[in-house]
Amino acid sequence: MVRFEEVTKVFPNGYIGLEDVSFSVEPGELLYVTGESGAGKTTLMRLLIREFDPTQGEIYLGEQNIRQLPTKHLPLHRRRVGVVFQDYQLIPDRTIYENVSLILEIMGTPASQVRQRVGDVLELVGLPDKGLLFPVQISGGELQRAAIARALVTAPEVLFADEPTGNLDSETAQGIMGLLKKIQEFGTTVLVATHDPGIMKEFPSHFIRLKQGKLIENSADKKGSKKHAKDDKPEESTEPKKGDQKESDARD
Repeated sequence: MVRFEEVTKVFPNGYIGLEDVSFSVEPGELLYVTGESGAGKTTLMRLLIREFDPTQGEIYLGEQNIRQLPTKHLPLHRRRVGVVFQDYQLIPDRTIYENVSLILEIMGTPASQVRQRVGDVLELVGLPDKGLLFPVQISGGELQRAAIARALVTAPEVLFADEPTGNLDSETAQGIMGLLKKIQEFGTTVLVATHDPGIMKEFPSHFIRLKQGKLIENSADKKGSKKHAKDDKPEESTEPKKGDQKESDARD
């Protein structure tokens, strides 16, 4: 669903946001993008929605090479990738319902469909009775749920949550991750940028680790190595002779 191939992003001031990063995410998978502040997690998200282009390398969403998208097709592309921003970015003088429905109204969606869709996503995120409240009237955890609802309302193929638990207490953070896991189980590909090891331990999944823009760890590589070693072991044990075993090892 998402594939980065040798992606580097160098900003005009010379700062390297990402350097030669390659990884892939399967459809319906949950991927953690982890690393300390400044590691490149947000840069990766902005490249995925093509807020800017990579300096080199290719980025794919499904079969589409994002770099080759004409500018006029970017709005449609960004509907395929829902983003939950770290600071929520809810409009303070609009109700939760209005915040969630805004993108559908901009798209020209019929009012009856807007009501149905917004009602469905507010129910999904656990805010069915909060639609008429303003952002200032709800808690931090509820703000995060509202931001997730807004990102989901266009039924995106990929959801990218940028530090969704960073400002929340442990219990609320677990509730948010439980919601993201539920969304993933419904078939949406979910990417979560986080530096919270507790969340990753509580909800284990595929992860990549960035450091100063470089990919330093990919759990998929470890799984592949372990599987290969496991698969090779029975073949070695079935060899009846030491000489045959040495020849087999040499061929490998």
